[in-house]
Amino acid sequence: MKYIGKFGFIKPWTAVRDGKTYSQQFLTPSVIEGIEKKLFPDMLKCNGEIKRIKRYKFRYSAIDMQQEQIHPRGWTFNSKSKTMSRLRSVLLRGVMLDPVLLLAFDNLCDAQTAMAQHICLCRNEDVLLPEEDVIAMNEQEFQEEKGFELRFGKSGNSFLVGYNRFNGQPMYGWLEIDGVSVL
Repeated sequence: MKYIGKFGFIKPWTAVRDGKTYSQQFLTPSVIEGIEKKLFPDMLKCNGEIKRIKRYKFRYSAIDMQQEQIHPRGWTFNSKSKTMSRLRSVLLRGVMLDPVLLLAFDNLCDAQTAMAQHICLCRNEDVLLPEEDVIAMNEQEFQEEKGFELRFGKSGNSFLVGYNRFNGQPMYGWLEIDGVSVL
């Protein structure tokens, strides 16, 4: 299944709100699990498992730096006016333009169920819409597709990519770009 959108942002590796932050360029296991739970609500009871989405590829045309206004957690007290206020700060975030996400399923029924729905990457406003037709391809053809893919699991090339938001377990994987491992 091929999903496309105008822009997208995937949370960075850290929750730190630095002055400049870039979108993560691959999807972690818990993000794929969240997409699977959105597409197939019967999977809500399966925490820490990805059963229907077999693989994915993700690509985009460019990264655009956009300003975002945020409020820090703390409050300040003005003793003269006896008022509380929150400071404001501006940060730059790198948003991906024209994202394309390919999701691989091992059966036509799952692909057709996914085809009837939209998905979000990590924020509700970053909506990706399905293309009209399911694309049939074998494993080799999928491997040759352009894009970023984090292959899930432990191997000699794996690194820690975060902690699963559904069960708190560490997540590992190795990164492939255009089907070739980066390490």
